[in-house]
Formats: sequence, C-alpha cells, structure tokens
Amino acid sequence: MLDQDLNVTSSEDLAVACGVRATVIRKDLSYFGKFGKRGVGYDLEALVKEIHAILKLNQMTHAALVGVGNIGRAFLAYPGFKAEGIRITAAFDKDVEKIGQKIEGIPIEDVGSMVKRIVEDGIHLAIVAVPPSEAQGTVNRLAKAGIKGIFSFTPCPPKMPTGVKVTCVDLAMEIASLVYYL
Repeated sequence: MLDQDLNVTSSEDLAVACGVRATVIRKDLSYFGKFGKRGVGYDLEALVKEIHAILKLNQMTHAALVGVGNIGRAFLAYPGFKAEGIRITAAFDKDVEKIGQKIEGIPIEDVGSMVKRIVEDGIHLAIVAVPPSEAQGTVNRLAKAGIKGIFSFTPCPPKMPTGVKVTCVDLAMEIASLVYYL
C-alpha cells in the first residue's frame, strides 16, 4: 500500500489484502495498542513502523551465509532483506576458488573459520545453501557457534540441533506441491 503512495487505509482494505475478516484485523491490532481512528483508518507509515517494532524488525539483525554457490549469490544480491532489518555480514564457503572474493561487498571466508567468526561477531541467524550431503555437519557447527535461527535452502537433515529454530525450504517439494494444485 505504501508502494502505491497510499497514506491511510482501513481495516476492510487490510482484511482484503490479508485474506481475513476486518474484525480479525482490528482485534489483532488491538492486542498491541491503539492503532488508527474510527471512521478515519490507519496511518500506513505509522502502522508499518509499529508492526516492525512488534516483530522486532526495526533493528538490524546480522546473518551469516554458508554456501556461496548460485543460491548463495542470489541471497547476497537480494535487496529485500534490508527492509526487514536483516543484513548478511559474513559469508562462508569451502571452495578455495571462492575464498577471498567479494560479492556485494561481503568477503567470502573459509568455512573453517566460520564458528570462530560467528562467535566473535555475535551472529545468531544463518542462511544455509549447501549441498544436502553437507547440511548435517553445517547445522551442527552453526549450533555450536551459538546460532539461534537457521534458514536452510537444503532439505532438513534428520537431526536438527535442539534450541535452534530451523526453517527448511526444499525447492523440489515446493514445486511438486504446485504441480499437485495444477
């Protein structure tokens, strides 16, 4: 809505955009305080700021990327992370041809230095884009380094570390689910 140069919106418009009832929007927002004015609507800029604060997206979260192949490079180039308060500040790979290169200003480091660097920098979020055969060892090392959240573009290995929130995206399964709906 902000991209469409709108300044104010209603709970009805938000409900249509979210696919829920307007009463749900009003009720959910009321849990966090007063938003909008009856008969006037919601100031979009203020609403976005409040929602970012509620979701803790108003502060920069530093992330580490493990695996700088095609998918990893796409993550480094993706401009949408900044708007969500996420910045990739470290990237690791085991390919000696890649180590030392800079992509989008981020130097590619040897995966052997990963645990030490993550601990030193206090990084708690990691993006994993390694082959499935490397996934288990990678998530184990990330957990050892103190990572609390992992977004994996590799199918989840069978033993995920306890105390670490992991989201796995299996591209083949995602596309297969679309095929089902076709």
